[in-house]
Amino acid sequence: MTVSRVDRAWLNEAVRRIEADYNRSADTHLIRVDLPRYPGITLYLKDESSHPTGSLKHRLARSLFLYALCNEWIGPNTCVIEASSGSTAVSEAYFAKMLGLRFIAVVPASTAAPKLDAIRFHGGEIHMVDDPRTVYDVSHRLAAETGGHFVDQFTYAERATDWRGNNNIAESIFAQMAHEEHPIPRWIVCGAGTGGTSATIGRFIRYQRYATRLCVADPEQSVFHRHFADRRVTELPEGCASRIEGIGRPRVEPSFLPSVIDRMIAVGDCASVGAMRALSDRLGRRVGGSTGTNLWACAALVEEMAAAGEQGSIVTLLCDGGDRYAATYFDDDWLAKCAILSAPATQRMAAFLA
Repeated sequence: MTVSRVDRAWLNEAVRRIEADYNRSADTHLIRVDLPRYPGITLYLKDESSHPTGSLKHRLARSLFLYALCNEWIGPNTCVIEASSGSTAVSEAYFAKMLGLRFIAVVPASTAAPKLDAIRFHGGEIHMVDDPRTVYDVSHRLAAETGGHFVDQFTYAERATDWRGNNNIAESIFAQMAHEEHPIPRWIVCGAGTGGTSATIGRFIRYQRYATRLCVADPEQSVFHRHFADRRVTELPEGCASRIEGIGRPRVEPSFLPSVIDRMIAVGDCASVGAMRALSDRLGRRVGGSTGTNLWACAALVEEMAAAGEQGSIVTLLCDGGDRYAATYFDDDWLAKCAILSAPATQRMAAFLA
């Protein structure tokens, strides 16, 4: 069998373009949120919405493309395919366009329309599936039909990023915290979609021997927190699904590493949306649903620290902006249709942030 090799000159130019794009971008901001009701405890938001494609997934997409290029899985004529609920596909479409490659996103039918528009804006194509569980099989089929490459973020997220600190999100957080009152966070809180971000942060904390603990906030209708509590649980029953896009999964993904996580907190959809809306009011701009999930977990940790008389800092991620969810999480009619009663959670979180 003859193996076709990728032209080295094309490969060098592809890597150069991606690295040049990174070099043109400043780091994302770290927003301090004072909590007057909790003296000595400060919350920080790592604002990943400021990436060129508007979300935390920009980092992942860049790493996945570099990983696939350096493995020679992607060449000048490769059709690139990804299974995604939206944000990763937006970012990968951006990098595919940069390299002049065809890109197909396999997305659940429930994906927010603005995310689909963003994929198309960057030149990507949409392949929609009614059952989110079929995205993997459909992606493999499309890769076979096109002779393309299925990026497979759920498998490769945890290994595509250099967790030891080559400009990853964990290194950035600790560098930006260096001059704060409590430079070593008591907790870092993130969600899990692929598990790549939690794997990177958890490994970096251990490699640098920090006292920081990692908490993963997970939707109630997700398998990850169940698997964390009992490794025998690997899949949810059919019909269980969270309304919070980008985090939580019905099955345990290969990139999810529970061993590097210190704690998980399950958060209901109503709480996530309520927290998202309260934080949007506090910041004066909209944030996405997964940020609300993170914030709800942060509030629980802050209250525990305060009850124990502890002081310190907590860092979490502002995963993406809320404009992508104008027709869903910020639409009262849509929430009512989905039986998401967010008002009590909004009030409670507003009081927390007051």
